[in-house]
Amino acid sequence: MTRRPFLPSLLLAVALLAGACGDDGGGAGDAAGDPPADAPATLTVYSGRSEELVGPLVEQFEADSGIDVEVRYGDTAQMAGAILEEGDNSPADVYYGQDAGALGALSSAGRLQSLDAALLERVDPQFRSVDGRWVGVSGRARVAVYNTNLLSEEDLPESILDFSDPRWGGGKIGWAPTNGSFQAFVTALRVAEGEEVARAWLEGIRANEPKVYDANVPIVDAAGAGEIQVGFVNHYYLYRALAEDPNLPAANHIFPNGDLGSLVNVAGVGIVDTAEHTEEARRFVEFLLGEPAQQYFAAETFEIPLVAGIESQVPLPPLESLQQPDINLNELADLQGTLDLMAEVGVI
Repeated sequence: MTRRPFLPSLLLAVALLAGACGDDGGGAGDAAGDPPADAPATLTVYSGRSEELVGPLVEQFEADSGIDVEVRYGDTAQMAGAILEEGDNSPADVYYGQDAGALGALSSAGRLQSLDAALLERVDPQFRSVDGRWVGVSGRARVAVYNTNLLSEEDLPESILDFSDPRWGGGKIGWAPTNGSFQAFVTALRVAEGEEVARAWLEGIRANEPKVYDANVPIVDAAGAGEIQVGFVNHYYLYRALAEDPNLPAANHIFPNGDLGSLVNVAGVGIVDTAEHTEEARRFVEFLLGEPAQQYFAAETFEIPLVAGIESQVPLPPLESLQQPDINLNELADLQGTLDLMAEVGVI
């Protein structure tokens, strides 16, 4: 499996983040640069999910299908932005992103094809596109991870909005403002509560002088080490840390009553409108919705399977136990508005 390097470049104003992957037109072929006539198709996937998380799945798909897969790994927004910038010249067949907002942005721009009803119907409607252009393949609940030596469950608020209270000041909180999942949460906050509430919350957290990290993993590590008391992450990062160190003094706080702090977002896929290998792309989507891949999400990445009937061997929160806020994931497409707001507040 060949992987092309990620090359930063300026995005168009419509792009989701300043950064994209550059064009790399090379490939194996004959002396003239053309592939042999009988060469197998190579499926090109733009992945906002890391190689560490999904690389083994891609390799399994290659082994099962006989289809070669070339993956460009990068940030979710950057990979979506690359497809927008490349336009009709994009080599991407499949986009695999870590949140519904980026998927929705591509769909709104007309850059994703309609998926078969047979694929869409494997997943509950709340976790797929209303226009049938993307489908969730695994779920991730937002939580607050906390140090159990410093805090008890009773010390934590019922709403994530309460962390703007000055009592959480002085470096008690850890967050990752540049992380795509966090930005999707802020988009949800804007949609559900309005722009001014989102602005006030961001300003309140900033005033509390949170410690800033570049991703979820170091936030969990910092909580376990007591460097922070609490941090905003996706649920599965703690399970991965506990698999390595069962004695880590950390736990997930799931906000009750459908609070936005425990929004269940999705990692999902769509077939790009300019895809040259649509049948191979469809088979890849079907594979991710199949039982082996769904079991992999449950047992290896500690995510929530979205296809019914998949049993987990780890203590994942079942979907029915997570009260979703009254928000449609399809409404999270305005990531650029979130980035603008966060830049105005000064947190990115």
